[in-house]
Amino acid sequence: MTDLPPIIGIAGGIGSGKSTIAKCFNDIGIQSVDADDVARLVVEPGTDCLRKIHQRHGNDILLQDGTLNRRALRDIIFNDPKERVWLEALTHPAIRAAIKTQLNAITSKYGLLVHPLLFETKQETLCQLVVAIDVPTSTQLNRVMNRDHITQESAQKIIATQLSNKERIKRAQLVLENSGNIDEMNAKVFKLHQKILETLSL
Repeated sequence: MTDLPPIIGIAGGIGSGKSTIAKCFNDIGIQSVDADDVARLVVEPGTDCLRKIHQRHGNDILLQDGTLNRRALRDIIFNDPKERVWLEALTHPAIRAAIKTQLNAITSKYGLLVHPLLFETKQETLCQLVVAIDVPTSTQLNRVMNRDHITQESAQKIIATQLSNKERIKRAQLVLENSGNIDEMNAKVFKLHQKILETLSL
């Protein structure tokens, strides 16, 4: 275990640009594990999680091809807090186990754990440092509404279940402001990469 590279958490709420930022790091040779991707894996057809979700909510929760109807599930959990608690109790342990497996396969100087709920799920404990993404809430709302084709009210409900940007920044060791174009972001990421190498003496 001691030979594994350090892990840096990238903490940002929905619509904060985590995937874009992770790709900037990937482009300079830093590998990443994205909790959103892992969350999709643990509910694929044939998984224990999907079987239990299907048992609880019936056929309406499945699309015609047998995959999870994510929009239907999202509507359920954001309109009934008890269902959200149930779902998290089911999926979070499976997500955490899969994340650990993927992190253990990282071979770059350090790895990234990209996670919308890093602090909420206490997975900052897997990280040597945490970078919080600083982005205006209005930007998050617009991105989520456009990307997921949902109403402002629905987007606000999702954001309300996550830590505020202010709280995330308070808990993190480093901050990355997500504004400007992709060239500016590449420059910011490279500067942050140098800071991480220096901080961890890599």
